[in-house]
Amino acid sequence: MWESRTKTDLIIEVWEKLDCESVGAREIEAIEIAVADRFGAGAVDSPMVIARLLADEGAVLRHAEILELDVKRRLESPYDAMFRNVLKFADFKQALISIRRLENLRRKFAAENDKEGLRLVRETALRGKNRASMIAGNEKVDAQKRAEKAEIAEWFTLWMQAPEVFENWVLLRQNSKDFREKFENRF
Repeated sequence: MWESRTKTDLIIEVWEKLDCESVGAREIEAIEIAVADRFGAGAVDSPMVIARLLADEGAVLRHAEILELDVKRRLESPYDAMFRNVLKFADFKQALISIRRLENLRRKFAAENDKEGLRLVRETALRGKNRASMIAGNEKVDAQKRAEKAEIAEWFTLWMQAPEVFENWVLLRQNSKDFREKFENRF
C-alpha cells in the first residue's frame, strides 16, 4: 500500500495522503499505525518526534492534541519506570551497577519471553557502550578518564556478547595486574 522505503519517507507519505489542514492526535495515530505495520512497533517514534518531522515539512500542528497524545503514550509504556536512570557510568562502580541492573532486566524479560523488553535492554546497553566509547575517543577529555571510559565500553561489549560469564570475567579483570596498574585507586 505504501511506497516509501524509509520510516521518515513513510511518515511524510502518510501525512500527504491524509491531505489534512493541520496535524493533531488523529493524524499522528494514523502515522503510528502505518509505521508499526511496515517497520514494527519498535520503530514507532514518540508523537512529539513525528510532529517535529512534519513541522519541518511545513505541517501546521495542533499542539495541545499532540502534547496530550505524547503524555498518554509515555504513561502507557510499562518499561519506562524499569529503565529510568538505569544507565550510569561516571565511574567503575556505577558502570557495574548499571550492567547488573540490565542483567536483572534481561533475565526477567527472558523468563517472560518478552522480546520488546529484551530489545530495550540491548538498546540501553548499546547506548551505554556507545556513550562510553565516544568519551574515550574525545581528545579534550583527560587521558585517565578516557582510559576508564574505554574500559567501561569494553565491559558493556563483553556483557552484551556473553552475559552469563560477565560476573566472573569482571571479577578476574578487576583483580588483574593490568587493571590494577591502569586504574590504581579508581575502583
